[in-house]
Amino acid sequence: MRRYWERYKFHSLFIKIFIVMVISIIAVAISASWTTVRMSEKLFMETFSITNSKVINQIKAGFEAFHYSIVTATNNTQLSGTIKSFLTEEDSDSLRVQRTYYNMTTQMKKIQSTLDTYQVGIKIMGKNGRSYSTNTNNLLMKDDELREHELTRNTLAEPKRLMYQFFQESGRDTPDKASMIVASKALMERTTGDIYGTLYFTIHEMDFQPFYASFVSTGNDVAILNRDGVIVSSNRSELMGQPAVELLRAAKEIGEKQLDYMNIDFQGNSSILIANYLSSYDFYIVNLIDKKTALGQMVDTKTVALICSAIVIVALIVVFIISRRLTRSLTLLTRQMSKITQRNFHNYITVTGSFEFQELGHAYNYMLDELNEYVDKLVQTQKEQRNAELAALQHQINPHFLYNTLASVNFLVQQGSKEKAVHTIHALISMLQNALSNVSETISVARELENLKSYVFINHVRYGERIRVNFFILPDCMEFQLPKLIIQPFIENAFFHAFTQKSEGYIHVLISREAGDLICEVVDNGDGMDGGEDGFPASGPDSKRQLFTGIGIKNVHDRLVLLYGGHYGITIKSRKGEGTAVKIRLPLIRGQKEYQYPKKEQTGQ
Repeated sequence: MRRYWERYKFHSLFIKIFIVMVISIIAVAISASWTTVRMSEKLFMETFSITNSKVINQIKAGFEAFHYSIVTATNNTQLSGTIKSFLTEEDSDSLRVQRTYYNMTTQMKKIQSTLDTYQVGIKIMGKNGRSYSTNTNNLLMKDDELREHELTRNTLAEPKRLMYQFFQESGRDTPDKASMIVASKALMERTTGDIYGTLYFTIHEMDFQPFYASFVSTGNDVAILNRDGVIVSSNRSELMGQPAVELLRAAKEIGEKQLDYMNIDFQGNSSILIANYLSSYDFYIVNLIDKKTALGQMVDTKTVALICSAIVIVALIVVFIISRRLTRSLTLLTRQMSKITQRNFHNYITVTGSFEFQELGHAYNYMLDELNEYVDKLVQTQKEQRNAELAALQHQINPHFLYNTLASVNFLVQQGSKEKAVHTIHALISMLQNALSNVSETISVARELENLKSYVFINHVRYGERIRVNFFILPDCMEFQLPKLIIQPFIENAFFHAFTQKSEGYIHVLISREAGDLICEVVDNGDGMDGGEDGFPASGPDSKRQLFTGIGIKNVHDRLVLLYGGHYGITIKSRKGEGTAVKIRLPLIRGQKEYQYPKKEQTGQ
C-alpha cells in the first residue's frame, strides 16, 4: 500500500489532469448525444403531432357524418305525424290499433333506412305507454325500467338537445357487447313544447370502433371520453368504462391553450397526447402515442451508445499520451523536491539536470532563502504583538475598582463584619493573581468560573444584590481552556452600564459546546442598546461599550482572532429596553482537569 501511495504522490498531477480530461470528454459525449436525441425527439413529436392532428380530423369527420345521419333520422321522426299519433293517441278498437302499428312499422323502416350504413338500433317510447323498437342493437331493459333510467332522466332534463350517453348493460358475457353509446332526444310539440315521447338510437361500442380503428397501431391508441372523463370507446378493451380524469383534464387544457400536443404520464408510461373536441357529442377524441415505442423506432439507442463509446475511448488514449509527456518533467523535479522535510525550509535541492530543471532549482533555492528570512521576521513580530496585547489587557485594571473595593473592606471592618471583609480580600487577591500572572497562559473554565464568582462577590459587597448573577455551565466543559479576562469584562460592562434605567435585573453566564466550538455567553435583561435584533460583529469601529480595561470590545475580538483565527470572536445582539446578549466563540482546547464542579451548582449561583 505504501508503495502505491508513493507512486501516486509523484504522479498526482498527471492523474488529476487525466481524470479531469476523462470526465470532460465523457461529459461532452453524453451532453452531445443527449442533446441530439432530445432535438430528434422534439422534431419527431412536432412532426408526429401535425400528422396525427390530421388523422384526428379525419376521425372527427367520420363521427360528424354519423352524427348527421342521427340528426336526419331524429328530424324525420319529429316531423312524422304517424309516429306522433302512435305515441299520443289512446287505444280504441283493434282494427284501428292494427292499422296504427302497420303505419308505424312502415314509417320506422323508412327512418331505419337512413341508418343502414351503421349498426344502429332505434327505440321510441310515448307518453301513452306505447313503444316501438327495431330488431337490432336494442336496449335490454323493460319500458318501465327505461322510463326511470338515468338515460331518460338526462334526456328529459335537456329536451331540446340531442344527447350522447355511455351505457353498460348487465347480463352480457362479453364486456365489449355490454357497452353502448346511446343518442337520445325528447319528442316535443313544435307549437306548445309539450313532450310526447323519447327517441333512442343505440350503437354498440364495437360498432363505434370502425370510425377510428384503421388509424391505430401498436403504441398509437385512441380513446373517446365523455364529459365525466369516462372512456366510452377505445381500441384498448381494458380501458373501456374506466375513469380517466387526467386525460380529460389534459384534453381540456389542450383546447383552452390551443396546444398541438402535451406530454403526460398515463398508467406509468410517458406518452404524447393529442386531443380534439366533438361538440356534437360533447365527447373528446384523445390520441395517445407511447413515447418509448414511437421513439424506439426512430432512434437506435444501442448504436448511438456504441459510437459514443468508441469516440470516448480513442479520445482518452490520445489524452493519456499527451498528458503523460507534459507532466513527466514535472514529476522528476517533484521527486527531488520531495526530500525536503515538511515545514523545514532549510533542505535545499541539488541543482542538476537540463537547463529547465536547473532554472527551477535555482529559483526554488532562492525562494527558500527569502522565505526563511521573512518567516523569522514575521514570527518575531507576531510574538511581540501578541505579548503586548495580552500584557496591556491584563495590567490595565481600573484604579477606581481597587480603591472602591478596599474602601468597602474598610467599611466592613469598622462595622465589625470581619468575616465578610476577609472573604472580600480573598476574592480580590484571587482576581489580582489571575490578572497579573503569565500573559501567555490560558486557564480552565473551572478556574475562570472561580474568578468570575470572586468578581461578582466583590460587586455585591459594594453595591448590594439588586443585580443577580447566575452561572449555567455544562459539566463536560469544565476542563476546556480559554484566555484569561475574556468573560469578566462583559460582566462588568453589564453591572455598570446595563442597568442605569432599571433598578434591578439579572445577568446569566452560559458556557456550552456547539459544533466543535466552546460558546461563552453573557446575557442581561438591562437597558439594551440600539444595535437592533440582529447580531453584529463586536469588532466594528463604532462599538460604544467600553470595558473596564479601557481597551474595548473591538480589542477583545481582535485578540481572539489573533490567537485562533477569523472563525472565532465576539458577536452581540441587543434590543433597546430588553437587554443584551454577548456570544464568545472559542476553539475546544483541552487541559488538565484541575477542578470538579459540584452538580448542585450547574444551574445557578
